[in-house]
Amino acid sequence: MAEKSKVYFADFRAPSWRENLPQKLARLMMTAGFGDIDMDGKYVAIKMHFGEPGNLAYLRPNWARAVVDLVKSHGGKPFLTDCNTLYVGGRKNALDHIESAYINGFTPYSTGCHILIADGLKGNDEVEVPVEGGEYVKSAKIGRAVMDADVFISLTHFKGHEMTGMGGCLKNIGMGCGSRAGKMEQHNAGKPSVSQDACVGCGNCAKICAHGAPQIKGGKCTIDHDRCVGCGRCLALCPTDAIHADNDESLDILNCKIAEYTKAVVDGRPCFHVSLVMDISPNCDCHSENDAPIAPNIGMFASFDPVALDQACADAVVAQPAMPGSLLFDKGYDCSCGDLFQAAHPDTRWQVCLEHAEKLGLGSREYDLITI
Repeated sequence: MAEKSKVYFADFRAPSWRENLPQKLARLMMTAGFGDIDMDGKYVAIKMHFGEPGNLAYLRPNWARAVVDLVKSHGGKPFLTDCNTLYVGGRKNALDHIESAYINGFTPYSTGCHILIADGLKGNDEVEVPVEGGEYVKSAKIGRAVMDADVFISLTHFKGHEMTGMGGCLKNIGMGCGSRAGKMEQHNAGKPSVSQDACVGCGNCAKICAHGAPQIKGGKCTIDHDRCVGCGRCLALCPTDAIHADNDESLDILNCKIAEYTKAVVDGRPCFHVSLVMDISPNCDCHSENDAPIAPNIGMFASFDPVALDQACADAVVAQPAMPGSLLFDKGYDCSCGDLFQAAHPDTRWQVCLEHAEKLGLGSREYDLITI
């Protein structure tokens, strides 16, 4: 039997003035072995999500500052990074993306380092990276600045996701580090459809789509699959839930492609991963809004193994009671399944991403949880 990976955990208690939460995060990372990485004089990419303007569930800049300061204390040259989005919004090009990050508090003065949008001004500054053992992706399209870094760190807000079930470390890396073309490659197997009976022809889907896929005719919407790239933004904006992902294997394939893109990013260099399980919103921080958390805040997790990290975080969330007042109690959501992510998004299977990542050799779903 393979040796279990180590995942380190700390709760959000800070009962004494001797240690605040950013200091506790730094202690967790050091206990997990962060100090063993050679960062002296090295460029260190810290991949995180800056939050779509209007969303308030994203990680505060204070958490980024804790990681940045720790990197600097070991001689590294850190920068915060993400890639541009596929959909329209506040992060579709580097200028808007950096402006959105500043609006949400991620300035060099608050975080201690600069932001580099990894795939450049228009999202086409990418590197083709071979995926060893890739079943769906042979060569991933990754933002150049991510691949130019000597050391890679992921700082993840662990939450739900409308297309992958959950948004964890693998999602933050795989989808987040893909260029615009890379994101299209990951999404192109999953394309939504419209229930004509439920559609009211409001046009919200057409406004959010960057590719003109939703067509409003006769007061009803249809989606042109030749134009659709499967980004899923229209699903979240539909006021009557008329737009839905077809119940086929496409969402499973999306999860597998995310795992393969993650492998392209992390292979061949030092990597370290941190996930904060807090403000567990049901959907991605890419939304310009966030719903109430589906579970209570849990704590901070760190590991060298991204698969074990996601599994530990998911296990911790699934073990929690559903948060009263959240969408889990809305009509149509089944909380009896014992899986809060599955209850929130019944058409998704988050386990597929972890299973495929383990198959690719990215890590192990078996872990020992070490509490500090």
